[in-house]
Amino acid sequence: MTAGLLEDWVAQRGRSMPAAEAVLADGASLTYRELNGRVRGLAGALRARGVASGDRVALLGQNSLEFVVALHGIPRAGAICVPLNTRLTLEELAFQLRDAGVQILLTDAVLEERARAAAGASGVREVVRLPVAGDEAGDLVEVHSPEDVHSIVYTSGTTGSPRGSMLTFGNIWASATASAFNLGVLPGDRWLACMPLFHVGGMAIVLRSAIYGTSLVVHEGFDERRVVASIHEDRITTVSVVATMLHRMLDADERKAPPWLRTVLVGGGPVPLPLLERAADRGYPVIQTYGLTEAASQVATLAPGDAMGHLGSAGKPLLNTRIRIDAPDGEPGEILVAGPTITPGYFRQPEATAAAIRDGWLHTGDIGRLDDDGFLYVLDRRDDLIVSGGENVYPAEVEAALVAHPAISGAAVVGLADERLGQMVAPAIRLSEGGEDAEIGTFLRGRIAGYKLPRRLMRVEELPQTANGKVLRRVVRALFGSE
Repeated sequence: MTAGLLEDWVAQRGRSMPAAEAVLADGASLTYRELNGRVRGLAGALRARGVASGDRVALLGQNSLEFVVALHGIPRAGAICVPLNTRLTLEELAFQLRDAGVQILLTDAVLEERARAAAGASGVREVVRLPVAGDEAGDLVEVHSPEDVHSIVYTSGTTGSPRGSMLTFGNIWASATASAFNLGVLPGDRWLACMPLFHVGGMAIVLRSAIYGTSLVVHEGFDERRVVASIHEDRITTVSVVATMLHRMLDADERKAPPWLRTVLVGGGPVPLPLLERAADRGYPVIQTYGLTEAASQVATLAPGDAMGHLGSAGKPLLNTRIRIDAPDGEPGEILVAGPTITPGYFRQPEATAAAIRDGWLHTGDIGRLDDDGFLYVLDRRDDLIVSGGENVYPAEVEAALVAHPAISGAAVVGLADERLGQMVAPAIRLSEGGEDAEIGTFLRGRIAGYKLPRRLMRVEELPQTANGKVLRRVVRALFGSE
């Protein structure tokens, strides 16, 4: 192999450890030899359909074994994978298909009708339903340049149209390597993927498992009882969730975590102290993390030993990742990230790329601060910042104070127009079972400054969220507007 090239991960594992378990999903288990054969078959089928190097092949499907095969098989055909969010509307799907110039759309039986409608509205030439049988073509791609684009993953599009972040093989390799040094890797590891695989965090689990040569366990979606049962019965060593999912897991099953569970990787925001304490009491080793689509997932991670001493922190940057704050020392500002995991840019958007990546630093749009020990605290999205009476209010800070109340299991804080203050602080809250909110105001006084206190409050049955568990504040604002 030419120096500097990366051998295809599944191909290499298929040769070096063919009998080792690769994937457990849909009631089936595949070894690396079997997975490699399925991947080669799908790649050969794509080649037979005219897919050439650099073509974009989209993937719209639920979590499944076939999704895993396709995620590995599309690059083996030399194509670029474009995973699509299953929650998007027809118009949103059509936009991303057009924007990426997709040639072929792979889908499953459940989503086939939507896939065909979106393809028809965007000019995609062919829709193919998984599984795809095909011959193992001899001209498949067995090695990749670190600069080759592996996938185009679209950002959520909370402001304006979503943009396709190009993630290279080098980005993914650097991210997997940094995570391995941070979390550790053992031969018998099993990583449970119950997050959507089309999201960068879920996709990272699939790719890292192959890079490490460890086992991947896939659930169709998140079910708290099934996740806890799988941790015990399938000997899961690592699971990735967000705080609300961890909360539901602890509520659903009172058993202590088994000794083989080494890591509960929690992203999507700080973990509230009461939840950390509950998890620690049950033996759940919570590791908080902050990541970005543009950084191929993880950027900073907080180890369990630092969780109580640095409450609310996302930890320190991973190996070869640099973080700085665009503000005077100790003050909040935009989080800037640099390193080998950072995207080379947005697909066919040179102006957006130039605006986001300057002098090698990705301008994330997130607001944070670094303490004296170098721990990162993510305060909020810049676009979600509330300016009330001339003071900056970070919604995540108010949310953390709210969910510390025993009656509140979830909160989303937004700013609403106010003639006197400019904006008022307005949370939507989800109550715990049997919870009462009569003392919320009293509870918050003394915990947060007076200008951060809520002026309006709304109870909701469920908080609107993206597929990866992040609160959709724009929907919360709309809910307040419709009251």
